[in-house]
Amino acid sequence: MQTAQTIIKDYRRKRVIVCVTVALVTLVLTLGIRFISQRNINQDRIHDFTLHTVRALDKVLLSLEAQRETLLSLVGIPCSEANLILRKQAAILQTVRSIALVKDGILYCSSVYGSRNVPVSEFVPVLPVSESRLLLLTDRWLVKGSPVLIQWSPLPSDGNDGVMEVVNIDLITKMILEPQRPQITDVVLKVGDKFLRDRQQVTNTPTINENASLLEQSSQHYPFSVTVSGPGPGEMALKTLPTQLPLALMLSLLMGYIAWLATARRMSFTWEINLGIAAREFELFCQPLVNARTRECVGVEILLRWNNPRQGWISPDVFIPLAEEHNLIVPLTRYVISETVRQIGYFPASRDFHIGINVAASHFRRAVLIRDLNRIWFNANPVQQLIVELTERDALLDVDYRIVRELHRKGVKLAIDDFGTGNSSLSWLEKLHPDVLKIDKSFTTAIGTDAVNSTVTDIIIALGQRLNIELVAEGVETEEQSRYLRRHSVHILQGYLYARPMPLREFPKWLAESHSPPARHNGHIVPLLPLR
Repeated sequence: MQTAQTIIKDYRRKRVIVCVTVALVTLVLTLGIRFISQRNINQDRIHDFTLHTVRALDKVLLSLEAQRETLLSLVGIPCSEANLILRKQAAILQTVRSIALVKDGILYCSSVYGSRNVPVSEFVPVLPVSESRLLLLTDRWLVKGSPVLIQWSPLPSDGNDGVMEVVNIDLITKMILEPQRPQITDVVLKVGDKFLRDRQQVTNTPTINENASLLEQSSQHYPFSVTVSGPGPGEMALKTLPTQLPLALMLSLLMGYIAWLATARRMSFTWEINLGIAAREFELFCQPLVNARTRECVGVEILLRWNNPRQGWISPDVFIPLAEEHNLIVPLTRYVISETVRQIGYFPASRDFHIGINVAASHFRRAVLIRDLNRIWFNANPVQQLIVELTERDALLDVDYRIVRELHRKGVKLAIDDFGTGNSSLSWLEKLHPDVLKIDKSFTTAIGTDAVNSTVTDIIIALGQRLNIELVAEGVETEEQSRYLRRHSVHILQGYLYARPMPLREFPKWLAESHSPPARHNGHIVPLLPLR
């Protein structure tokens, strides 16, 4: 059997493990939630930036489209008449570097240079064409070497006639293609098979780090797309995770402390006792009381044993003191009374047969013991004589003595258990008027020795005889002790010499096999209710 220190230490260890686990789970969950949250924020920022970039360029091109019909109507008109209008349109459209009119493949009028007579293919080899085109090129005639975005809009009737609008993409890229570090390290505009990065030239390759995270967003209106790259939302969230560590630690410590408070009862031995009572893990044992002269069994003392499925057998020396300390001794005693009544069929149905039940002084408070006996014992109306063996006499209050008198009135005998130990002043004999004194086994063991306890034993025996109180000697283990007690008129003996404590279901067999004369039974050696 385990000791109290071992069991309490085990529960404390389990409690610490639970609290540490809760704290660690809280820490991991907090950091995980913060990581996912920051990753989603980073992802949203990257997506919003890319979408904003596409919409900004869409807005520029849509503004050109709003003036498209006006410009197309100028194609074929002499440059002297159309040039002023072209200049005004270029001024209105601030993002446009120049506007040119093309007739039969010849660029004949420009908002910058006025009248011209140059094949448009010299500037843009792929023009003219019969469908609208958006081209990303390097400027060859105005700001040479700078990137330009050309919007070609042909007349419906002929692909050789149309309007060529040159967008100052170099200015625009400084506004919409500038990376937003640290989430975005590179932004690339793709038009056809050409690529443009911030403050760089137009290239035929994207030149983006393949290991970088990529997000591409295409325009819904025009044939271009924007690709952004960077370390990735997850990697960035991971880098910022250490900044969340103080908050996560505070939350984990708080949850660990809350778990410590919450498990104060569930992860304690008192909770285990409550659970044991509810699950009926406690088993009743009994130890016979034998007539010293005839060796006939005249009664039993009911004992409690605990076969805990989680801890194994737990000694009464462990759980009884803890139950008393945590105010659970009354529920335990109530359980003993109830189980004794339930299994009363194991005992002889005789008024001369005594059943002793240990009762703590705290059970006397506010007549709780009287109510429990009325509800459980007297309601079942058993034949056997009930003896209440009182422990912790020093905890009795003056008001409890009236309860003792009520017990006597109901025919219940009162025994003072372990007399001679603890607080056993003669005043208790006067106040309680006990029917039985149980001599503690420490005095029985001292019989035949020169120890002081041997002398005290004689005094207790003489006192009981003088006051006409029945004496019961506990802890009788040798024939020498039995003879001594018998010679000194101690008639009821209890101890290993006669029988060890046994489960109630084994008592009828022991009784039948003992040398005592057969005791009268009620014909039922089975419990009144099925056992577990």
